[in-house]
Amino acid sequence: MKKIALILLLSISLVNCKSSKSTKSVKKPRTTKTTIHSPKKVNSKTNNIIDYALQFEGVKYRYGGTTKKGMDCSGLVITAFKSEAINLPRTTRDQVLSGNWIDLHDVQKGDLLFFATKKNSRSVNHVGIVTVSRSGYVEFIHSTTSKGVIVSNLAERYWYLAFVQARRIL
Repeated sequence: MKKIALILLLSISLVNCKSSKSTKSVKKPRTTKTTIHSPKKVNSKTNNIIDYALQFEGVKYRYGGTTKKGMDCSGLVITAFKSEAINLPRTTRDQVLSGNWIDLHDVQKGDLLFFATKKNSRSVNHVGIVTVSRSGYVEFIHSTTSKGVIVSNLAERYWYLAFVQARRIL
């Protein structure tokens, strides 16, 4: 008898635990773009170009320069790519027409980032090479007039606001 009373008591308590509100299962629509980025495959040419460019870190800025005596931004790009027998135009203005346009979210190591650094202008006048790319994080090497060849982060306010487009050469 005690067992029947215990079973009856348990069944009543389980029935009472059920929520009185009915819930609907809402199916979320599938999106075509996923926010999770898989690691991108980088070839050895890309790594060689980046490694070569990084050898110039700390070199002072020199307009038209392409050596360790001095380097400008487009000079750094053509010199690094030339190390792997890839010829690019000499000026930033012409480099921005090379390769294929890519979305910033798809940027990979070795891609070129183009910037407009003149006040009140969206004309491209600066370029850098992506050295690190992870979801939401991009570093690039470039030559600045004030600090020479350095590695910067695209999340820095100045570079983020100056960014115009990314292009893939390889």
